[in-house]
Amino acid sequence: MRMSRLLSQTLREAPSDAEIASHQLLIRAGYIKQLAAGIFTAMPLAKRSLTKIENIMRDEMNKIDGQEMSMPVVHPAEIWQATGRWGKVGPEMGRFQDRNGREMVLAMTHEEAVVDIIKDEIQSYRQLPMMIYHIQTKWRDDPRPRAGLIRVREFTMKDSYSLDRDWAGLDLQYANHYQAYFNIFARCKLPVIAVESDVGMMGGNMAHEYMYLTPVGEDTLLICDECGYSANRQIAELQKEKAGEEKQKKLKKVATPDAKTIVGLAEYLKIPEHKTAKAVFMMAAIQDQEGDKEKLVFAIVRGDMDLNETKLLNAVGAKALRPAEESEIAASGAVPGYASPVGLKNIMVVVDDLIPESTNLVAGANEEGFHFMNVNYGRDFVADVVADIVAARDGDACSKCGSPMKALRGVEVGNIFKLGTWYSEAVGATFQDSDGKEKPVVMGSYGIGSGRLLASVAEEYNDKYGLMMPITIAPYEVHLVELVGGKGDSEKVHLAAEKLYQDLIQEGVEVLFDDRDESPGVKFNDADLIGIPLRLTVGHRALQEGGIEIKIRHESEKKVIPLDKVVEIVTEIIQDLYAGVEDNLDTVEFK
Repeated sequence: MRMSRLLSQTLREAPSDAEIASHQLLIRAGYIKQLAAGIFTAMPLAKRSLTKIENIMRDEMNKIDGQEMSMPVVHPAEIWQATGRWGKVGPEMGRFQDRNGREMVLAMTHEEAVVDIIKDEIQSYRQLPMMIYHIQTKWRDDPRPRAGLIRVREFTMKDSYSLDRDWAGLDLQYANHYQAYFNIFARCKLPVIAVESDVGMMGGNMAHEYMYLTPVGEDTLLICDECGYSANRQIAELQKEKAGEEKQKKLKKVATPDAKTIVGLAEYLKIPEHKTAKAVFMMAAIQDQEGDKEKLVFAIVRGDMDLNETKLLNAVGAKALRPAEESEIAASGAVPGYASPVGLKNIMVVVDDLIPESTNLVAGANEEGFHFMNVNYGRDFVADVVADIVAARDGDACSKCGSPMKALRGVEVGNIFKLGTWYSEAVGATFQDSDGKEKPVVMGSYGIGSGRLLASVAEEYNDKYGLMMPITIAPYEVHLVELVGGKGDSEKVHLAAEKLYQDLIQEGVEVLFDDRDESPGVKFNDADLIGIPLRLTVGHRALQEGGIEIKIRHESEKKVIPLDKVVEIVTEIIQDLYAGVEDNLDTVEFK
């Protein structure tokens, strides 16, 4: 491709709203262009990289017997209503009516479309196991799109779906995907780790997320270097240190003026924070037969710990949570800042599982300026739900081995789920097993977003000059720069560059040819910004020496190589770059 014809312009400065390196550089290098908030056009450079990423995905899916298909972006609402997710998913789902007034959905995932197919296509155990996949556009109306392609509203994903006759088959396909995903990321040269995660709206009984560790990530991960435990903070467990045993003391009310926070309360009463009970009020959207209803939830954790909203959401079976307003808290009889479950009625109380084992806590008295001392679970109040609802933090003890855990930031670049039979049972997607009985298909779901993967690679591989794209997903393998004008024989330079361009193409090398009428400085800056792995420069000085200049993007060294050896040397370097990626493919133990 000649840059004089390329539909792309580089920018000297990034837009003011581009906060992270990948967002800034992908826009400046002309890879992407924003159309609206969270909606981007993949320009020709990005499209070539995305196609390479998607072909790597195809290759790895085909290796584990995947069959590629293509399912629609637009779904009738009935298939989502059949699984129950029509009411469980909030405003992030794109809903609309067609011209006949029929409710429709813009797909954010394709489990419903899959079970609608297999309920007719899968009839016998002889058809199983099976794995299907597609690469398709999705829509998720994220309220806070940010960071370029990291968090968008319209995106492309590879989703695959495993279909099995039993859980043993699902276990095998899940393990196959676990390895295949590591292969995909390794071939894109993106370092990732796999962590246990919340199943969320997908359902099922197990999930893993593939995380690219970076300070710009929105997810917090808890990692134990000692035993290898890793989990998203949403579900991460910790060893909870119990307070020393003591006899229950008599409940008494004490004045605690202006002590509305745990810190202030502990300082005023001269007690450690773990002797207090922290009250958190949330409004939970809970679905029943009459539709969605908001219910006030009073969550209690020990004062030295923090509430984990995802764990609370799962504990109460809510579809969404939001902080309660003071007026909503007051309507329950509780007093903000001095709230306690003692004496309250008609409110859902959820306590962390450490609270029943913690004696003589200090909790609010539901009266301005007063707290109760010596509050004890079972005697003074009881809960509707007792569960692990605290958030793990940096330095907390690992639930597996007790060693201190590290909290790290990461970007989720892929996920895998053991769905089980939830979807298939909901719509009657069954098969006749060898014993003659009808059984539901056992399913797994697996996804990777190609745009987010590209952005993460751009975040990982860049310097102050621009991108440094890995050979496997760079839009081109070689950036050929022609330097004409000024002193020297411009016609000779032009003819040499044109011949080299054609020779490389003939050899099957992917070449971006900068044939523009621009200064050397502009051309070199653009080459560094775009970040193609290998740069060849045809100029008067090098030609006088009988060669052309060659430079690998991630190295500082430049050298002149003989003109008659250029194609041979370039193809060898390209092969070595590809081999370097393949050499990093490792078998990863499934945990």
